[in-house]
Amino acid sequence: MPSSDISGFHRMDLRKRVEIVKKFANLTLQEARLLKHNSALGLKTADMMIENVIGTTQVPIGIATNFLINGSDYLIPMALEEPSVVAAASNAAKLARKKGGFTTLSDPPIMIGQIQIVGLKGRSYKHARKHILKNKQKLMRITNKVDSTLVKLGGGVKDLEARIIKTSRGKMLIVHIIVDVRDAMGANAVNTMVEHIAPYLERLTGGETRLKIISNLATYRLARAKAVWPSEELGDDVIEGILDAYAFAAADRYRCATHNKGVMNGVDAVAIATGNDFRALEAAAHCYASADGYKPLTKYERNEDGDLIGTIEIPITVGLVGGATKTHPIARTVVKILGVKTAQELAEVMASVGLANNFAALRAMIKEGIQHGHMKLHAKNIAVIAGAKGKLIDRIAKKIVAEKSVNVARAKELMERFRRRK
Repeated sequence: MPSSDISGFHRMDLRKRVEIVKKFANLTLQEARLLKHNSALGLKTADMMIENVIGTTQVPIGIATNFLINGSDYLIPMALEEPSVVAAASNAAKLARKKGGFTTLSDPPIMIGQIQIVGLKGRSYKHARKHILKNKQKLMRITNKVDSTLVKLGGGVKDLEARIIKTSRGKMLIVHIIVDVRDAMGANAVNTMVEHIAPYLERLTGGETRLKIISNLATYRLARAKAVWPSEELGDDVIEGILDAYAFAAADRYRCATHNKGVMNGVDAVAIATGNDFRALEAAAHCYASADGYKPLTKYERNEDGDLIGTIEIPITVGLVGGATKTHPIARTVVKILGVKTAQELAEVMASVGLANNFAALRAMIKEGIQHGHMKLHAKNIAVIAGAKGKLIDRIAKKIVAEKSVNVARAKELMERFRRRK
């Protein structure tokens, strides 16, 4: 099996990088060409995906190397516009390899569908809840008839819950159907199910159903990852600094928001590349982090050997069937590069990337400040904006970073100077 530990990947030209990915993932010539083609998402396909289409846009797709997850090598496609995130994930993964890489665990792909019941008249909410639970098995059988294919694949409704909540509009009875969605994200299947069961619940309770929709807070669908970074590689000062930074995030929500943003840098980038709903992931992650006050999604501590242990627990709702994952040609190719076979495996990969990016951000801030890596890459953008081309881009970028004058005006001055010398 080929290794994802690729030395100097970031220094290779685009053609060479694509060739390596092609070989690693056994891509066809056509699939490899798609990665370089500016119109992989044709307008006809785009027009079927959303409304009012006038064109398409793109963000860069980079490959994070060095990832060893549960003993297997992965190349991780990441789609985003922010400099240094891909490099940071790659560096964090390389350091983690020395202690076995990432180990992961995830829950089955269970989603929650919610039905809101209001306006109960002549019967107590407690009585209505009791009546629903008494008929739970019957309600589950009725709901599972909606998607017999999902049931045949081992999915479908696995449980039903009911709870009473107090709101500014009075009491409400909230029914949850607990659905195993297999390799789907689950929104379409679950939303169809809750709409189907709503009339039965109205007849049982005498109330009216209002909202019937999936919940993005997937507390039954958590992904966990763990990595160990060796003390001899980091040094005691860096480890102590990371532990202090983690304690800061755990105690202060202003810092914690940025801490968790570092996690989502990685999670979202993989979600976008694979055609998954990163907005649902963001909502779930931050809501989950707020269960007991707003807390970090990651945790750091030292083991007996003095190494740094990082862990993450995060709800990740992704799919490999349906939606843009199957519609978008680049998303299909990205999934092939990843080599994931199930939605659970994809979730575990994403949790690993989120942990890697969070660790890398903390390490960078402790060692050199977060702007150092950002500015090195941003300087190339500035050089291009100034009009530089070819090798001149790297020369100007290097100079303006060294001068700490990363601006277009200085880049233009340098470009003219280098051209006169030439």
